[in-house]
Amino acid sequence: MTRGSSPTAPAGGPDTAPAPPAGAMVSVRRGSVASAVAVLVLTQLMFVVDTSIVHVALPDIRRELGFSSAGLSWVVTAYALAFGGLILLSGKVGSMIGPRRALVLGVAVFVIASVAGGLAGSAGTLVAARTLQGAGAALAAPSVLVLLMGITAPGPQRSRAMAMFVLAVGAGAALGLLAGGVLTQTLGWRWVMFVNAPIGVPVLLGAVRNLPETERRRTSPDVGGAAASILAMVALVFAFTSAADRGWTSPPVLAAFAVAVLSLVLLVVCERRHPHPVMPLAFLSRMRSAGPLLSMLVVPAGQVGFLFFTTLLTQQVLGFTPVRTGLALVPFTLGLIATNQLTPRLLPRLGERVIGSAGLSGLVLGIAWMALVAADAGPDTSIVTVLLPSVLLGAGAGATFAPVTAVIMNQAPAEHIAAAAALNQGLQQLGGAMGLAVLTSVLAATGGLDRGLGTTLLATAAFPLAGLVLFGVWARPVPAPDTTRA
Repeated sequence: MTRGSSPTAPAGGPDTAPAPPAGAMVSVRRGSVASAVAVLVLTQLMFVVDTSIVHVALPDIRRELGFSSAGLSWVVTAYALAFGGLILLSGKVGSMIGPRRALVLGVAVFVIASVAGGLAGSAGTLVAARTLQGAGAALAAPSVLVLLMGITAPGPQRSRAMAMFVLAVGAGAALGLLAGGVLTQTLGWRWVMFVNAPIGVPVLLGAVRNLPETERRRTSPDVGGAAASILAMVALVFAFTSAADRGWTSPPVLAAFAVAVLSLVLLVVCERRHPHPVMPLAFLSRMRSAGPLLSMLVVPAGQVGFLFFTTLLTQQVLGFTPVRTGLALVPFTLGLIATNQLTPRLLPRLGERVIGSAGLSGLVLGIAWMALVAADAGPDTSIVTVLLPSVLLGAGAGATFAPVTAVIMNQAPAEHIAAAAALNQGLQQLGGAMGLAVLTSVLAATGGLDRGLGTTLLATAAFPLAGLVLFGVWARPVPAPDTTRA
């Protein structure tokens, strides 16, 4: 929704979408819009939580399964590689077999892999399960946004649904850290994997019952583009996740970057020639689209960096337990919820550009404030000094992701909406890996945890600052979405 969007809800009320016109995405109605949105939001929350919940359990996993120091990182990296590598292809697959089918299949794979990971008796089995988890999440994730856009009417209804989606994205990482600490200390590390089953099964049942059937797009498969996109994303994620441990100039990292560059060149060549490309270049070539998309690369880098280095600050400098560390991040979630509730009301009056720029400014200020806290932190540091910047950062996140995501999705033509959703989520995954690699190198270069934490957090603020420039300067108000696409 933009400043030019109609602020009037559909005649049927907030939970009833108008009958879809001929040619619309939705062909068969199931359940209410509210129920369908709840299923989609819970699906997204499950995937986002899983990206962080395992971090707190890593020491226990290493002791029980006998991981080496280098091998332990693959518990995280395997998931990121599978998710990041397959996300662009998954958007195409979802448009071919139908978003609802892709979501159900992806969630089923994710749940089965989670149970297998919880039962793992060896390091190799756990890494394989994490890889399969990432593949399942990648298959389902683009369909969440596609269905969210398809089942909601433009205006307040879609804004509220998008706000709930953003709440899942923004709060999921912090919730994962808290849940990971509680589960690891009470039930054991295996429950950071098992917990996806009691969440995923209701999601599957809810999807079958409430999500609409959709039209499938009959297109010729883009084999070359699919292969190039997978290779490019895998190489980029591997390069960034390995750079912190191996060094930016190590042969594996340089080789991965070289493969990524060559794959991206091949992707462009393939997409220019194919009638139904995995990644449509026409959408990417528009500068109005490029700014918001690039901001979705750098903003998650800042948020992931903040959560990671704040965890180091609370546990290794202030001496917090894993559970207390999770509780210290609750204000971040509260700040996000507060602005998340206000954003749908403010968007019709102020527009995405103003709200998004204000949110990005809050992210910059919140991280910079935490950098000042970290620079003077010690055993006597009051927890209040950690909580206050967390509130500001959460408030900024709550006002950032909904407008930026709305601009990206509203600008995408109907035939490219699945590609836009996949690219939106793929860039977030890549941005998190990129930010953590860069910032870990900054920490090592500035004196390590004892002396460089404040400087590293200050460098973290550069990422949302870049997002503010990209979104604030390049983003332009877009016309109200055509209701024939809903």
